[in-house]
Amino acid sequence: MNAILLVGHGSRDPEGNRELMEFARAVAEKAPENTVVETCFLELTRPSIAEGVTACVDKGATRVVLVPIILFAAGHAKIDIPNAIDRAKIRYPQVEFVYGRPIGVHEKVVQIMQTRLQEAQPVLVTANQGGAAVAAPPAPVTDEETAVLVLGRGSSDPDANSDFFKMTRMLWEKLPYKWAESSFIGVTQPSFPDGLQRCLLLGAKKIVIMPYFLFTGVLIKRIDEMTAEFAAAHPDVQVEIGGYFGFHPKLVELVLERANEGLNGRVAANCDNCQFRLEAAKHHHHHHDHDHGHDHHHDHDHDHDHHHHDHAHDHSHDHHHHDHDHGHSHDHHAHERDHEHDNEEHHTHEHAVSSREASLDYHHDHDGELHHSHHDHEAALHNQDEEGGDEENISPEDAGHAQIAAASERVNRP
Repeated sequence: MNAILLVGHGSRDPEGNRELMEFARAVAEKAPENTVVETCFLELTRPSIAEGVTACVDKGATRVVLVPIILFAAGHAKIDIPNAIDRAKIRYPQVEFVYGRPIGVHEKVVQIMQTRLQEAQPVLVTANQGGAAVAAPPAPVTDEETAVLVLGRGSSDPDANSDFFKMTRMLWEKLPYKWAESSFIGVTQPSFPDGLQRCLLLGAKKIVIMPYFLFTGVLIKRIDEMTAEFAAAHPDVQVEIGGYFGFHPKLVELVLERANEGLNGRVAANCDNCQFRLEAAKHHHHHHDHDHGHDHHHDHDHDHDHHHHDHAHDHSHDHHHHDHDHGHSHDHHAHERDHEHDNEEHHTHEHAVSSREASLDYHHDHDGELHHSHHDHEAALHNQDEEGGDEENISPEDAGHAQIAAASERVNRP
């Protein structure tokens, strides 16, 4: 029997966790017949990944595909979930485990954003007249005077951030508006206030904010507050805000597509033997003997043409074709840092690893215990976030994200 295990980030806001569970029920209703659908979380709440795996096995699953309900592949998708799969394989050697792709770059996400923009609501600015508060009447604004500001969570992983910028560009191609800009609520630049200021400098008389989030949570509520404050400070600018992705039917379709890729042997994802994960693992003192009996073809279809790197790795699998085609033409970036937002590392990996040794020494035991809720690193990593979650504080494994970025630099060095 097949099982789909949806792996959510986990939120400090119980409402966000409930929304993921409700979303999982919608996926289950559309899943193939006789397919188990379970839900688990990386951190902050239960069930953990280990508990989710056990639930699938207890229901008779002989093959489990883990699908990250995460927007982009960063530290969680590149390191933490593969680690959990390693442990699950040792615990249940009779079960086949397949690693699916996160949401990633996909046309269905563009369609979701288009819907949410059509549903965007004005943020009303009130003016006092005789002591009574009334809504300021909107002045007519043309599409040539309108900017869409896509607002993501932000990550310390450059792949995730550059994919986010690509999604903004893909959205702009479908819009009548003159501008579509990118910004982040945390971790990296440009910040949300910087993005708003850029829209003003471009001459926008109307700004539509598009939160690039799956479900509600701490950050969604903060975004609502910050948007209201901006609208109040700029009464001459029309401000609208769209909803997060939520229960859009296209999101259900996309998650099932990712699951079917895994169940049918067509996964193309950042996998557990990716060179970035291996490099980061060296710094975590993780000793991995992977048994991922499936092929991960990292062909992200990002239409980039930048460099062609051939790296010879002695990992008994191919890490040879890093095709980059950075065809982004954003005129976005007057950043304080020289961020090459469109330098994406897209990997074509074919893995045929077949050892099942268990010398696993992981420091981030995400799926056994909820270490991240009580981790010593949490305070030190305050105010950083990973793409795909909605937490106010970074999870401890985000230290791994920085290692991935460092690994990326090592890999790209001639």
